[in-house]
Amino acid sequence: MCGITGFIDFRNLSYNEHLEKMVNTLHHRGPDDKGWEIANLTNCQVGMGQTRLSIIDTSSGGHQPMHFEHLTIVYNGEVYNYKEIKKELKIFGHKFLTESDTEVILHAYVQWGADAVKRFIGMFSIVIWDKKEQKIIAIRDRAGVKPFYYYWHDEIFIFSSELKALHEHPRFIKKLNEIVIDEFLNYGYINSPKTIFLNTFKLKPGHKLMLDLKNKELLINSYWNLEKIYEKQKNIIPYEEAKTEITELLISSCEYRMVSDVPVGIFLSGGYDSTAVTSILQKDRTEKLKTFTIGFEEGNNEAPFSREIANYIGTDHTEYICTSKEAQNIIPLLPYYYDEPFADSSAIPTILVSKLARKSVTVALSADAGDEVFAGYNSYRDFTRYLKQMDFVPNLAKPIVSQISNVISFLIPENMLALKHKVSTYSASIHRNKFTQASYLNYLMNRLPANYTKKLLLNNKNDDNVDFNQKSLIHNFLEIPMTSDYLNYLPDDILTKVDRASMSVSLEGREPLLDHRLIEFVANLPFQYKYDGITQKKILKDIVHQFIPNRLMERPKTGFTLPINKWLKKDLNYLLHEFANESALSKSGTFNPKFVLSQIELFQQNRLHYTPIIWRILMYQMWYNRWMN
Repeated sequence: MCGITGFIDFRNLSYNEHLEKMVNTLHHRGPDDKGWEIANLTNCQVGMGQTRLSIIDTSSGGHQPMHFEHLTIVYNGEVYNYKEIKKELKIFGHKFLTESDTEVILHAYVQWGADAVKRFIGMFSIVIWDKKEQKIIAIRDRAGVKPFYYYWHDEIFIFSSELKALHEHPRFIKKLNEIVIDEFLNYGYINSPKTIFLNTFKLKPGHKLMLDLKNKELLINSYWNLEKIYEKQKNIIPYEEAKTEITELLISSCEYRMVSDVPVGIFLSGGYDSTAVTSILQKDRTEKLKTFTIGFEEGNNEAPFSREIANYIGTDHTEYICTSKEAQNIIPLLPYYYDEPFADSSAIPTILVSKLARKSVTVALSADAGDEVFAGYNSYRDFTRYLKQMDFVPNLAKPIVSQISNVISFLIPENMLALKHKVSTYSASIHRNKFTQASYLNYLMNRLPANYTKKLLLNNKNDDNVDFNQKSLIHNFLEIPMTSDYLNYLPDDILTKVDRASMSVSLEGREPLLDHRLIEFVANLPFQYKYDGITQKKILKDIVHQFIPNRLMERPKTGFTLPINKWLKKDLNYLLHEFANESALSKSGTFNPKFVLSQIELFQQNRLHYTPIIWRILMYQMWYNRWMN
């Protein structure tokens, strides 16, 4: 696990000191070793750097940049099946000098080219400089566990694991990408491939990038497509057979993520996902696995459930109850670690539990993606209900009902924002064909009303231009939001949150439920195996019940939640005064100060209907103060 960074400068204006500063910003991602080097070519400079958190082959043999024949690599992540690939490569005559998976990647590239990635089980952002072909190749893992940012403008290509490294290069121009502000206010994060800066992008999960050093041509293409997987003909196998196959896949994916030369632990929340991972791994082990849970004085406290599960499974469990002050002290650090506006408040407990785990281990398994893979979010249940309600209306009447709903939405006063948005969403969705209806409904359910954001933003330039009339062979309409969440919410919110939180304390996070073999199999099962209209994550729950009694698991779905709104009205009110006063709002120039202040006043009076907007504005303003001053 590492941080990687570098550049290709076609104007030859970069220096060693620039690359050194870029590498040093990533020290928290890899405190064990660092390296960088610049090659001055006739037409450009190639700089590559890395900071290393030693996990596999902790010797100096894993130092990067690493060279083999005509290739140089910097790499962030783990290829868990590297030993099997290495064994296969030896049959072809390859000889190895180290025990690192990095060397295996280089040899695999020599043997199979960029298609070698299709053999990798793991999480990774890989950059290879091919001197013979005179090209740079960047590859990001299928789910997007490991980040990859790049800046491409004015004949310079700069890349990094985090945006902060780009700031250290003098040719990086940090100009706001204003069109994404509306998106951030809607979701609390910025969707790939966009970022907060112009000419700066995230390489999307499951994609490869190639920069030709001869003609400066940049090409990006997909090597893994989840939508195509969902469109395949469903695998009609008996339910019990599917359970057996998933259990075997879970065992394989969990065991792969135990591959390490340093101590490994597990984040245990007590929910089905983390319990599945923990129970599977502890089952046939004599040594006790280390599990970690954070509890809170306020908000949702999962610690008692986690403790009960840990006691039953028999892990070496560590629990820590955080004070509100400890949680609040994390907030000023968020803009630094998250680089661009990011408003998922569960980053706070994720950083705290990472700090707790890092005292004992260097790697921690996290059970993210269970909801996206097995249909676990409550929003999927609501989505189903909305679609059924629309089916009650005869097709011939739907255009008329849409117009009537639109008029009703217009007449609903602004102080009834939630109802107004629900009715307008219904109006915009009901008269469309079934697939378009589902796609549009999913899109609108997650967005603020357009008139609200237009009042909030000084320069709202982001018109809705999403094409909802595309053709799709997805079999079940509920798979539309599931696919969307896996491709967007999961990498750009959940995995971003876990990566930055764990890396902030030099802890490697691993995600067993993101094994691509698992999603490929589960996506092609009959949908009712995952959600039968009553039970969400049905098949996963039935698997967990083979290890854990029902009585320990049957409780309402929870998650990391903190009383952020309560804090903002009391203990943290000073943050609003400091970063969201009229002067600060005018300085950033993003929001309409008068309207924002009116919303804060309503918020303080408990009269604001959409309270998440206050936290999002605050996170944006704190980010702006940290990175744009």
